[in-house]
Amino acid sequence: MRLVIARCSVDYVGRLTAHLPSAIRLLMVKADGSLSVHADDRAYKPLNWMSPPCRITEAPGRWTVTNRAGEQLLITIEEVLHDARHDLGAEPGLAKDGVEAQLQSLLAEHCHLLGAEVTLLRREYPTAIGPIDLLCRRQGGGTLAVEVKRRGEIAGVEQLSRYLSLLERDPLLIPVGGVLAAQEFTPQARVLAGDRDIDCLSLDYDQLRGLAPATPTLF
Repeated sequence: MRLVIARCSVDYVGRLTAHLPSAIRLLMVKADGSLSVHADDRAYKPLNWMSPPCRITEAPGRWTVTNRAGEQLLITIEEVLHDARHDLGAEPGLAKDGVEAQLQSLLAEHCHLLGAEVTLLRREYPTAIGPIDLLCRRQGGGTLAVEVKRRGEIAGVEQLSRYLSLLERDPLLIPVGGVLAAQEFTPQARVLAGDRDIDCLSLDYDQLRGLAPATPTLF
């Protein structure tokens, strides 16, 4: 990556024309060939940019950036305040914490939180319309279908409703109950779930990991 801080003006020539008057800006050239022009008050969003692949031609006081469509950024550089290159190496990717798969795995280990004497039958129970996160057995008979989300919304209730409608056709599984488990719920999701006799289970990720006594709540 190359980072250049310079006083410059920028002109875009392509499907339309645009002009950035002279000011101090950050020019960022990445290894993928992209170039972006940043101000100091726009968070991550650049003022202008060229996506890869593009060609950068440097001449004294002028950069010409051309993409494969022939569009150009013409950067007139009046003064260079900083010019540095950095090799960032290979990107290992984002390691997310608390994602749905982890919540599903933790809840599968603690099925008792779904009710007394509830035991796990299978994770990712296959159906014709997609896998159900958890399918559990109730001691008194019947099964429990559990859909795990980070945020419980109407779409999650609708998804679980479709699973329940399918499972209720199997005499070996009925009666079938449904639980939408999530770290938080929208009010609309709670109302719709209640209307369809689906329970909402609030999960605390830290509690499930054993950092505190587990006290998820069924509504």
